[in-house]
This record gives sequence, structure tokens and C-alpha cells, in this order.
Amino acid sequence: MDYKQELITTIHDFGCDLGYIEDRLIHLSQQSSTAVLIPALYDELERPALAQIREHLRHCEFVDTVVICLYADTPEQYARAVQFFDPLPQQTLIIWENGPRVTQVLQHLRDRGLDLTRFRGKGRAVWLGLGVASLDAEAIALHDADITTYDRTYPLKLLYPLLEKEFGIAFNKAFYARLGSYPRALHGRVSRLFVTPLLTAMTEVFGYRDYLRYLSAYRYPLSGEFALTRNLALNTRVPANWGLEVGLLAEVYRNVAKKQISQVDLGVFDHKHQGLGNSPDDGLQKMCRDIMCSILRTLTEMEQVVISIDHIHTLRVKFRRRAQDFTRQYFVDARFNNIAYNRHQEEETIERFEKVIERAGEQYFHDPSGAQIPDWTRALAVMPDLREQLRDAAEHDATESGAIAQTLGLSLPQLSANPASLF
Repeated sequence: MDYKQELITTIHDFGCDLGYIEDRLIHLSQQSSTAVLIPALYDELERPALAQIREHLRHCEFVDTVVICLYADTPEQYARAVQFFDPLPQQTLIIWENGPRVTQVLQHLRDRGLDLTRFRGKGRAVWLGLGVASLDAEAIALHDADITTYDRTYPLKLLYPLLEKEFGIAFNKAFYARLGSYPRALHGRVSRLFVTPLLTAMTEVFGYRDYLRYLSAYRYPLSGEFALTRNLALNTRVPANWGLEVGLLAEVYRNVAKKQISQVDLGVFDHKHQGLGNSPDDGLQKMCRDIMCSILRTLTEMEQVVISIDHIHTLRVKFRRRAQDFTRQYFVDARFNNIAYNRHQEEETIERFEKVIERAGEQYFHDPSGAQIPDWTRALAVMPDLREQLRDAAEHDATESGAIAQTLGLSLPQLSANPASLF
């Protein structure tokens, strides 16, 4: 049995009584409201994963509000999204993040001296969603829109530790086994083949550092599923690049005591996969580059580490050795579990990730500050009713979408009514 604890609290699933936890969370959510935030591209609506997520959320009585931060190219796409989520019984807000109303609100903010219009991508979606969700919710769970193994235990496990006040948890992050089903395979290449050996190599190069130990305590530091309190949501700078997950962990490190941080086991997990990319500026290689820049930045900011080009060269050598050591361990683990494991392909991936280290070092030396969206407390100092304006924009957009839906002849999706099969 795995009882291992880390620098942060690890919440294992020893066969927990999900029915009891759900009843308890429903009771707690009557005193402390909850929200689920999902950043999504319109394309996700056309894939089966999001329909499955919607189906499970319908039966989450412990979720009071659902916020979808949507990137859609046209009013018709937005109208389809509103119709898609219409069956949810919770209060549901569809924020059209690149729509004219939200854009106009952000332009007003820019005119007052805080320009957030230059940020794009998931980071901006997360920032907008956290602000709007925090209007009503005291605890907010966030997850992606492409999870193929989703069930209602995901938001259940993410939210419960925050609402059980006796626990004293302010931030709860998911960990899981990234396993593909057809064929059975180990996924999570960036975590396994880049982040884990990189943190090991960095500890060897820079010595013991509390931040490196903190990152190493997360069993899946790149998971996109977490829950946080309203206060933390308002005081968190959101990274605006592919280093979002690690960058958020850096913000938690700055703002939260270790005893208030936990990670929870979601079991076996899978979602759509990114390609490796053809260069350090593309695909998973770009993600690795942004992750390493984020770690270097935090080491300098919080641990007073002075980084030189010699450090980068040494990291590259040590990374290669440590990553190769891990592939031998992954091979044994996979073979024991009858999981296909292409060791040569893993080694080739490591070689490509190794080359990213030098590019990441160059980027860091060129721009050590990085790209972060200011936290909500700063934005509210500039425009105190910003969250209300964004919520009003979403409500007006949703109202207008009804006429578009009628014109398009959209009908409500057919949903299952059986909640018993959703755990």
C-alpha cells in the first residue's frame, strides 16, 4: 500500500466511500458555494469528450455554478455552445472570451492603463474564468475540456478538500496515471521524459533548493486539473504561455503555506495528445521550453539563484543521463504491467527534449521576466466592477444567442438520465 507523503499533503484513494464524500460535499456546498471552470475551444464541442463531461456535470449536485470560457470564431459557434450547455441544471455562464462584448470590456480596462488585450490562449481564458467564477464561488475547480476518462468523481475529489474546513486546504491539484487504452501505453511524455529528469538534474547543479523540492513533491506537476479558494484565485498571476501549469505552481508557492496545499489521486486519466513538434518552437517542445523558463525564473526570483550559460550546458549533459536512467525504470514498470513500451522512441524523444534546454536558456537570458497576466486584485484596483461587467457581457451574449439558435434550428442534445452509471 502506498502511504507516502511529500512536502505537500498527498490524498490517496484507498477505496474511499464516494457516496459519503458526495453527501458531505453537498452539505458543505450549501454553506460555501462552488464552481467548475472549463476553458474550451469551440472545436471541443465537436468531440465526444466534452459531451461526456457535460453529462456527468448534470448530476453534480455539489456544483453550484459552471463557467465555460469559450474561444469561438463566430456568433453562430457561440450560439451552438450556449445550446450545447443548456441542459446543465447549474447556473451556467458561457464567456465568449474573444467576442465583441468581452473585448470591449478589456479595451475599457486598457484605456485606464492596464492592457490585457495582448494576452491570448488558455492563460487568458483561465484568468477571465477565475474572475467571473469568484463572484459567487468560494471554491473553484478547473479542468480541461478534452478529458476522455471524465466522471463526476473528478470535481468531487478536487473540491471536497477545500470545503472541509478542518483540512485547512487552499489549493488542491490532481495527480493520476496517464494511460492510453487502445493500445495500452504510457502517456504524459513531458512529465515523464522532461520535467522529472530536469528537476533531478537541477537539484544536482544548483544544490538543495526548497522550490525544486516543492515541485518534485507533485506527482503530476503538469496536470491541468486543480481547485483553489476564491482568495487564491484573485491573488494569482496567470502565465500566458505553455508553461501555465508550472507557472501556476510557482504562484501557489509564493502565496500559500505548504500545509495548505494538497494533491489528490484521480486514478487512471487520459485526454487528447499533442504532437512533439518539428522544432523547439512547436508542439510539446515549445511546452518544454516554456516550462524550463518558468522554473529558471522562479529559482532566480524566489531562491536568489544566479544562472549562467555554463549552468545551461551542465544541465543539458546531466538531463540526458538522468532521463536515460528513467527510461530503464519505465521499461521495467511497463513490461511488468503488459504495457507496450518503445524504448527507442522514448530515447529519441529525450534527444529532442535535450535540445530544448539550450533554446530555453537562450530565451531566459533574453527575456527573464516572461509573460504573466496581472492578478485580479490589480485589475480590480483599476476597474472595481470588472468582474460584473464580464458577467453581464456573458449574459447578454447568451440572450442574443437564442435568436441565432432559432434561426439555425438548433435542438437540445439528447442526454442520459441515469446518474447511477456516472461514477
